[in-house]
Amino acid sequence: MIAILKNTKIDFMGKRYFALTFSAALMIVGLFAIVQIARGTANLGIDFAGGTAVQIKFNENVPLQQIREALTEGGITDYDLQDLPTENKILIRIKKGEQTLGSLSGKIIDTLKKKFSENNIVVDSTTEIGPKVGARLRNDAFWAIMAAIVGILIYITFRFQFKFSVGATIATFHDVLGVLTVFFLMGKEINLILISSLLMIAGYSLTDTVVVFDRIRENLRIKYKKTKYDIVNESINEVLSRTVITSLTTFFATFALYVFGGEVIHDFAFAIMCGIIIGTYSSMFVASPIVLLLGEGKSFGKK
Repeated sequence: MIAILKNTKIDFMGKRYFALTFSAALMIVGLFAIVQIARGTANLGIDFAGGTAVQIKFNENVPLQQIREALTEGGITDYDLQDLPTENKILIRIKKGEQTLGSLSGKIIDTLKKKFSENNIVVDSTTEIGPKVGARLRNDAFWAIMAAIVGILIYITFRFQFKFSVGATIATFHDVLGVLTVFFLMGKEINLILISSLLMIAGYSLTDTVVVFDRIRENLRIKYKKTKYDIVNESINEVLSRTVITSLTTFFATFALYVFGGEVIHDFAFAIMCGIIIGTYSSMFVASPIVLLLGEGKSFGKK
């Protein structure tokens, strides 16, 4: 088959310290984001913060500005609106304390029915989550990601060696924190949809890393006369075309989902696109350099 990149000789390992410094800074911001999420001070969705979500279908499409004016007149504030124009639907999300949840959805519905009495309004769904439930969901989400990372550590240790598992685990953790950093800095909502995308990113990142590791292990056997610095570099270059093709095709598919999939899955698709970019970077500039740094003997260092 025709290769996009042929006979590349990029010195990836020569740039490892710059890359690891950048990645360390990215992970520090990601850890800070986790602290803010645990404290409840980040932009948490109602899944984690608690609140009310009401999805309403109109017989005829209503501009968002008119809905905002109606809610404001009804004394409803601090809400987020999500428009589904192709279906004449509106999703209203409000973060509120547990004591106000019971009557809040009814107040929203009554306000809109009164304002748009001539427009047939149908309530598709109402969701109410108290802050205690939100805190429980935050904890469960954290342990779900930790369980996935520990599983990766065990799998790579069994499949390769422990130093490979350390590199893969740190790279996966790096990718999860990287996407979380992007969402945190952009002020995007942290919710269960993001958590599901982070778990998917962890799987994608591991797959890409394993391809690089497999080539490194193979070359360590057949090119044992070379330094391991050279072997790691050559291995990454040998699978670079495959890595680029896989990442681009996955990215284009996700980008199409982001553009044409509708508002509901915008954040999910955006997180996956960020994860593809960060995961591709980490397999070359995070996982492999860590394996090199953990190697024993002078042959595993810089020549």
